[in-house]
Amino acid sequence: MKILGIIPARYASTRYPGKPLIEIGGKTMIQRVYEKAKTATQLDDVVVATDDERILLCVHDFGGKAILTSDQHQSGTDRCAEVIKKLPGFDVVVNIQGDEPFIDPVQINLLCTCFSDPQTTLATLVKEITSADELFNPNSPKVVLNKASQAIYFSRNPIPYLKGKEQSEWLRQQVYYKHIGIYGYRKDTLLAITGLEVSSLERAEGLEQLRWIENGYSIKVAVTDVETQAVDTPEDLQKILRSGLV
Repeated sequence: MKILGIIPARYASTRYPGKPLIEIGGKTMIQRVYEKAKTATQLDDVVVATDDERILLCVHDFGGKAILTSDQHQSGTDRCAEVIKKLPGFDVVVNIQGDEPFIDPVQINLLCTCFSDPQTTLATLVKEITSADELFNPNSPKVVLNKASQAIYFSRNPIPYLKGKEQSEWLRQQVYYKHIGIYGYRKDTLLAITGLEVSSLERAEGLEQLRWIENGYSIKVAVTDVETQAVDTPEDLQKILRSGLV
């Protein structure tokens, strides 16, 4: 089984335009993500998928691999699908977020191990929630799992709702999981799900993975205790710089 790591990277971010090219400690963010992904032992190769010539040239300049893709894609999943059509010979794709310059390769390897089960067609990671701020933050999607470690539902609200319990007690009464936004797909499944129409649940929550569940796909989930800081805004970058990571 051959696994390809794809890093979708677009220039026109609403909250942080040009984000992949910002410098963090002397390296662009996209270079840091790429170099981290390359150390994941479960990946056979890594490529950046971008809609912008500037990002393409940047990746080539530091010796990385990159492919120019359409600027019409609505998600990183769609961008991954275009790339896998151009790069034959891979069985599984791992979609690595391009805004996590300090992603831990342990996370990538853990996701890849989900595909040692031939029944796994889609996979992602979750982490236990430990704070009320995180639990009630709508920008941090939550996940509930079944006994087969498959995702039942994703929501921006805390799920499950604990009937008859004060919200201050929820974390002591129930294990809650937050979604870690890294995905794996078997090639045929990736091509199939990107052909699906936007679903009502996806539209309601603003979470594309609900389209897959609503259409009958199972998403295997692995639990990690590792979490890294994404850069969504200039304020996130300043937080990282103050933290001493670089």
